[in-house]
Amino acid sequence: MVGLAQAMPVHTSAAIVVGSGVAGMTVALGLDDCLLLTDTTLGAGGSSRWAQGGVAAAIGPGDSPAAHAADTVRVSSGLADADVARTITEGGPRAIAQLIELGAKFDRGPGGDFAYGQEAGHSARRILHANGDTTGAELVRTLVGAVRLASSVNVIEDTVVVDLVRRGDRVVGVIAARAGRLTAYLAEAVVLATGGYAHCYRQTTTPREAIGTGITMAARAGADLADMEFVQFHPTALAVDGLDQMPLLTEALRGEGAILVDESGERYLVDEHPDAELAPRDVVARANYRQLAEGHTPYLDAREAIGEGFEERFPTVFSLAQRHGLDPRVDRLPVSPAAHYCMGGIAVDAAGRTSLPGLWVVGEATSSGLHGANRLASNSLLEGLVMGESVAVDVAAHRGSAPVSALVEVSVPSNLTALAQVESPEHQEIELDLRRLLWSGAGVERNRDGLQRGLDGVQALAGAASSSWRCRSVQTVAVQIFTAALARCESRGAHYRTDMPMPDPATTERRIVSPDPVAYEPWQVQPNGLVATPMVAA
Repeated sequence: MVGLAQAMPVHTSAAIVVGSGVAGMTVALGLDDCLLLTDTTLGAGGSSRWAQGGVAAAIGPGDSPAAHAADTVRVSSGLADADVARTITEGGPRAIAQLIELGAKFDRGPGGDFAYGQEAGHSARRILHANGDTTGAELVRTLVGAVRLASSVNVIEDTVVVDLVRRGDRVVGVIAARAGRLTAYLAEAVVLATGGYAHCYRQTTTPREAIGTGITMAARAGADLADMEFVQFHPTALAVDGLDQMPLLTEALRGEGAILVDESGERYLVDEHPDAELAPRDVVARANYRQLAEGHTPYLDAREAIGEGFEERFPTVFSLAQRHGLDPRVDRLPVSPAAHYCMGGIAVDAAGRTSLPGLWVVGEATSSGLHGANRLASNSLLEGLVMGESVAVDVAAHRGSAPVSALVEVSVPSNLTALAQVESPEHQEIELDLRRLLWSGAGVERNRDGLQRGLDGVQALAGAASSSWRCRSVQTVAVQIFTAALARCESRGAHYRTDMPMPDPATTERRIVSPDPVAYEPWQVQPNGLVATPMVAA
């Protein structure tokens, strides 16, 4: 006897974009017909709107995309793809011009010229800001307005994508949950713009959406991943206890002269690197981490460099500090490293294509070769804008190449519906345990014993995590980070192993791995709009 194991509505579209940060909305605006799925209201989730530092673009006098690309490669600890860096930095001026055309407002000086900021690793002042330290929010505001006006983009909000749909090795759609109900969305092209995975760490500056859900889905489908061990720890999160998302103190503060001191007021980075506070982020993060490990308290001191102008120049940071009883005009701000940005992710080429036909990825969910082992400050928004445009062009070029057939394949765990439900207190505690394991075992400094203990711990939680969509994602990402960090037997960029503190000259390429796909089952797209799978009754 044949019956239905599960059934759900099915909708088809030309292309699906998952995620409404800067990268996802840029892709959507470049397509003439697409469905955009977002797990919050449009633009409200993800990391884009939290970006304080700015967007890097070589448009100032005496600057050039070639110089910007050279800085990107230099800071990457030998792993950035020079061709990718050149392509993205060359696209910067065009991306900024398009944003301005859409209504973005960047800070300008008294004469009307852009007010360029300086950040660590850049050889020129090329950072564009909006309202001091709300650049990400301004870009999101601009793109949300454009998407709302675009008749070519159909937005479905408050919808959580939980898995991919395949046909053979080709991705042909997604399974999504809204208000506890599952729906299948099928398309010729699927674009994941689901963000990074830094919230898988207990100490992080990122919002709770940043748990690598796109990476988990892609890995379950068998897509190649790359360099998952490279997680960038921001040196200066405001050190306040008990927060799930630590307040970020933008790098631009140090670019404008703020210094790092210990509790006695002594600067310690002058002995660590010739650029002191403007050294690459991995250097500054490790210096702050060691200060804490040695019983000191690192502080960011902006009193002399910025002083009375703090509230006007950095309103977001000023408000955050005031919320925690601090006034950066007169107080030093206690800081700690925190997981911030992910250089690893789903392996893509210059057009955002993955190893699976029909699947493109853009933004922080990718490993594109731009960042290497250490991201140059303010290159992330740039990557989302430039790669978003490239992905849209490539998706449009492949339209019509693989129409969705009546037979598809879906990964159907017995608890698929449960994955869409509200997290229980037990699941919340499991997620916290996983995040603690990552912070302690694969944090700012690592070694083989700590990495192996962490891997054993997250693998032991696999069964308990499988019944929760969030826990499943954090657990999957954690396994990939620990495994990749154990395999990289050297220190390079953001990956620092105390048992192997030197780089290995022989490992100057991205390390790509191909996860084994989970079991997928055949489902039928029926005329009545349901997706069904045959089940033989006993």
